[in-house]
Amino acid sequence: MTDQGFPVGEIDTSRPHPARMYDFFLGGRDNYEVDRDAAQRVIDVFPDIVPTTRANRRFMHRAVRHLAASGIRQIIDIGTGIPTAPNTHQIAHEVSEDVRVAYIDNDPIVATHAGAHLLGAGNTGFFLGDLREPESVLQHPTLGELIDFDQPVGLMLVAVLHFITDKEDPAALVAAYRDALPAGSQLVLSHATSDFHPAEAGLDEARDVYKDRRATATVTTRSHAEVLPFFDGFDLVEPGLVQIPLWHPQGGAAPEAEELRHVGTYGGVGVKR
Repeated sequence: MTDQGFPVGEIDTSRPHPARMYDFFLGGRDNYEVDRDAAQRVIDVFPDIVPTTRANRRFMHRAVRHLAASGIRQIIDIGTGIPTAPNTHQIAHEVSEDVRVAYIDNDPIVATHAGAHLLGAGNTGFFLGDLREPESVLQHPTLGELIDFDQPVGLMLVAVLHFITDKEDPAALVAAYRDALPAGSQLVLSHATSDFHPAEAGLDEARDVYKDRRATATVTTRSHAEVLPFFDGFDLVEPGLVQIPLWHPQGGAAPEAEELRHVGTYGGVGVKR
């Protein structure tokens, strides 16, 4: 058994995992050869995955600061991935040490790293859970210890829904979590799209890597019109659902057109009515 309470045999390093590939795109070292090989192949066919991933990380930082600055004092971060500093709780605690953060991911390797990185961090917890099982996630005792559903909650679904297929009905999954949240809660969401890249950019080939290498999840990019309904029941914070560098850019300066050309992700924040 690991320190996180699951059998070592459950750790599968024979197939690439999106969380560990994401870590590689960010320049991290918490990954395995199978992840590095698959991630490097993605980079080879679609080099913009690196600036896109790093722009997504910066979006996450800005969105968490927004949550904390707007008074949110508890956050559920689903699909957190390998903890990379500064992570959600570190950003939130820059605004208020009172913010409580529950991290959730379905990869035992992530759990191992979370145990190491979160050791001693106040007001945080981690448990293994799957976004596709909202009842199990919402009823988990760790969530019950950290989150008061009578008070507004920040729900983070950052770069995770594009790993949910249409058959798995991502809109219904988001709605299940939304319905558990009180009014005034906020949803932070980002999602990969092909809206900003021509066919020759290699995005289709990058998606195929996840399938051909038997990654634990495949990628479904979606258009603006397909991502927007995930915010049903929420009022979008200005500037709405936009290409992520355009969402509250650092310092208020508009991003350069050259930066936007390389980023294939939408992001937004909504407040539950």
